[in-house]
Amino acid sequence: MEDVENWKGINGQLVTFKKEVVDAEKITFVGSPGVCTPFAELLAYAVRDKETHFIPLLDKEDCHQFESKHYGMVLKDEVSNPQNSDVVVLLGGLSMPKYDVDTGEVKSLVGDILKEDGQLIGVCFMDMFTKAGWLEKIDFDCVIDGTLTGVIKK
Repeated sequence: MEDVENWKGINGQLVTFKKEVVDAEKITFVGSPGVCTPFAELLAYAVRDKETHFIPLLDKEDCHQFESKHYGMVLKDEVSNPQNSDVVVLLGGLSMPKYDVDTGEVKSLVGDILKEDGQLIGVCFMDMFTKAGWLEKIDFDCVIDGTLTGVIKK
C-alpha cells in the first residue's frame, strides 16, 4: 500500500472516513470490545445517515446496530444482522497481540458479511496493522492510519 492522502486530527480522520464510505448504505465495524467501541461510535456518528453495526472481536452473533440519539451514538440492546454490508471496517484493536485474532478467521468473517463488490477498510492508530503484519495477510481496499501525540500542560 502507498500513502495517497494526509490528514490531521480527529476531524481529519472523520472527514477522510466519510469520503471513503460516501456510497455505502450499510457499514459494519469489527473491533475489540471496550477499546474499539468508542472509536466505532465516533466513526458511526460521522456517517449517522447510514446503517451501522458493531461486531465485538469476531462474534457476529453478538452484532449490534448503532442508533443515533441526541447525545451521540449508542448500540441497541437487541442483536442485529451484519450480512450484506457495503463496507466492513476492521479496527486496529483486533490486531493487538493480547486478542490473538487469527487473520484467517477475520477473512472468513469478512467474506461472510461483505457484499461481493463491497469495500474492506482498516482504521487504526500508530501503524498497528503494519506492525501486526496484517497488511500482508488482509486485502484491505484502504487503511486510514493515524498517529496520536500528546502533551500535559499545567
